[in-house]
Amino acid sequence: MIPAGFEDRMRPLLGEETGAFLRCLDEPVCRGLRLNPRRKHAEEAAKDYIDGQVPWCPAGRYVREGTAPGKDILHAAGAYYMQEPSAMAPAEVMDARPGEWILDLCAAPGGKSGRLADGLASRGALVSNEIEPSRAKILASNLERLGVVNAIVTCASPQALAEAWGETFDGVLVDAPCSGEGMFRRVPEARDEWDEGSPAGCAARQAKILDSAAEMVAPGGRMVYSTCTFNRQENEDNIEAFLDRHPEFVPAEFRLEGVGESKGGCLRLWPHRLRGEGHFVAKLIKGGEPRLRKSGMWKTDKAAMAAFETLKKEALGMAPRWLSEAQISLIGDKLVALPEGPAGKALVRGVVLGRVGRGYVNPEHALAMALMPEEAASVQEVDEDGAWALLSGRTIDCPGRGWTLAVYKGMPLCWGKCVDGVMKNHLPKGLRVDEGRR
Repeated sequence: MIPAGFEDRMRPLLGEETGAFLRCLDEPVCRGLRLNPRRKHAEEAAKDYIDGQVPWCPAGRYVREGTAPGKDILHAAGAYYMQEPSAMAPAEVMDARPGEWILDLCAAPGGKSGRLADGLASRGALVSNEIEPSRAKILASNLERLGVVNAIVTCASPQALAEAWGETFDGVLVDAPCSGEGMFRRVPEARDEWDEGSPAGCAARQAKILDSAAEMVAPGGRMVYSTCTFNRQENEDNIEAFLDRHPEFVPAEFRLEGVGESKGGCLRLWPHRLRGEGHFVAKLIKGGEPRLRKSGMWKTDKAAMAAFETLKKEALGMAPRWLSEAQISLIGDKLVALPEGPAGKALVRGVVLGRVGRGYVNPEHALAMALMPEEAASVQEVDEDGAWALLSGRTIDCPGRGWTLAVYKGMPLCWGKCVDGVMKNHLPKGLRVDEGRR
């Protein structure tokens, strides 16, 4: 049931379209997935799940009704990310480019960060922040599954990051916590949580987040603000108030295919006009000339390089470009490939390549997901039965020897160590699934 007072707020915005809008909130939801460009065969492998392209996102696809791609082996292999179609819009508006430093300030569970990483193409830095520790861990896990190599996952308040970093980023995405009116169709429980005071409370919190975000946009950089709610208070009114407080920012017009042109740097996605839920996106540019910035410096020593050479001999074939450009460091017993980016405390920074012990280096799962099959020293393609066996933690037959990358339909699943015709499973226990869901 639509909350009392909500319809009255919508009529001034929609006029004669109000009836069509309210009716659409009781229609079936529209689902989507976003293909991962780091998985060469993703679209062909996922074709049975696909029901057309999302117009505003080149990698976005609608999900065929009655299918469950999120439960497929392909999902575990990072072939795609399940994402509501309208939620794909903010990252498209940001338009991240190779070599930039981009901050996703409210990043969990990671859908928008994953798409920003696509634009960076493994160059530059992607800082993905989430203030809640449990959600930050989910964020890090999703980026690892997608094979993102230049992510820095942080768990801090926007204010703390602003104080630490200042004007650092070419782009800052603020997908702000909101009253969730755009979720009324997809998550009916959101209707029960809404009341007429919700937008005002959310708008006040959003304004504080925006002020912190503004401090971290470098001169000449851009900020994209988005919500999944309909009211003006959290959307256009919030942007207007922000511009009054921050005259150094100006609106930037943009266009989304299948949606339309922005006005005053703002654009809405209405669920009765397109295949997707409700969303609001705004783009702002900060005045000033870009400046040189300093990347965090990390220690590379003989022990780290010796461990890296051992790892290359045992697990790697052709070294990928991103790995040759990264800084290799030994942090405790972790051998890590560190991307460029701002210094500071992070939950995850770059890619953990391996665990180092006395006389050995064991490759880590993050490295498996970051590799193309041809970049591993040894590869074993597995069928559906073999893939489910590995995902559930079991062993499989293996004719080879030593560290081997298990691959399904050309996409990585996990490391295994082949000994005496058996591949011992090295998929982390926290990622294993109950084969009963098959």
